[in-house]
Amino acid sequence: MLFLVMGAISFIAIIIGFFISVMTGWLVVAITILLVTPTYVFTRWRYREIEKLTDYLRQISSGNFTLDVRDNDEGELSILKNEIYKVTNMLAEHGIHLQQDKLHLTNVISDISHQFKTPLTSMMVMTDLIEDPDLPSSKRTEFTNNIRIQLERLNWLVSSLLKLSKIDAGTVYFKKEQIFVKELLKQSLEPFLIPIDIKELNVKIKGEDKISFTGDLYWTKEAFINILKNCVEHTKDGGTIKITFLKNVFYTEILISDNGEGIPKEDLPYIFRRFYKGRHASEESVGIGLAMAHRIITSQGGDIQVVSEVRIGTQFQIKFYHEHSIVH
Repeated sequence: MLFLVMGAISFIAIIIGFFISVMTGWLVVAITILLVTPTYVFTRWRYREIEKLTDYLRQISSGNFTLDVRDNDEGELSILKNEIYKVTNMLAEHGIHLQQDKLHLTNVISDISHQFKTPLTSMMVMTDLIEDPDLPSSKRTEFTNNIRIQLERLNWLVSSLLKLSKIDAGTVYFKKEQIFVKELLKQSLEPFLIPIDIKELNVKIKGEDKISFTGDLYWTKEAFINILKNCVEHTKDGGTIKITFLKNVFYTEILISDNGEGIPKEDLPYIFRRFYKGRHASEESVGIGLAMAHRIITSQGGDIQVVSEVRIGTQFQIKFYHEHSIVH
């Protein structure tokens, strides 16, 4: 279309030029050739470059993100190429993240299925046994109790997974309220008073009553319950759980220590990983409690570390930073 317009204008200009004089006509012809030829060459080059970009975009749409369309020339096409390359890199990274998320989701579903399979299989077997009319009443009571235990385990697992999914999805609103550490520990220890009494554990708490930090009491208690559960389960009868807490200008620190069996060195980097079960984990463990504790604490801007040595014990180091001490 452009060349048709230019041809028409040039043709009219040449006619007018020859109408004025022959020399003027040939001058117009020469000027027209000088103007049209570079324009034609430049336009052909632009069309070739656009065809290359079109082919490049076609390959990108088919999933090939390895091509590099950049050049070091100047001009609007070079700018466009560089911008397209940036978008291509973003799409490639997005594709990698989607693939990683897909793999992570597959692994999570597999882990969850495994956690559900064992108690469900156990309950199905015991249900079949209970249906036997000749089964002694003592055995029937035993199997019924086992089914109840498995149901409680499944209920806890479902509840924990729902809480974790809410945190991961960012739909949990963590309140900012004053939490007194002593009251937090008191409420967190309540579910374990009977196991502590049965195992004759010695629980020592040291810290000032006025020490506090800002956080969400409900969710923080959930985290501490899971940490204390780990300590109670892995401390032998007559053992000691020691809890100390202090406050400085930067953070409130809570140390929870036990003299239990400890965590092997090779397990330490993974204990906060979801569904990870160390070599000393019990059969009932599903590897989700410490993962939840870690997510709750870090989601509130806190930090949790663990130090442990086999046959000596484990210490959880928890810090809640004061808002005025956080540098943004």
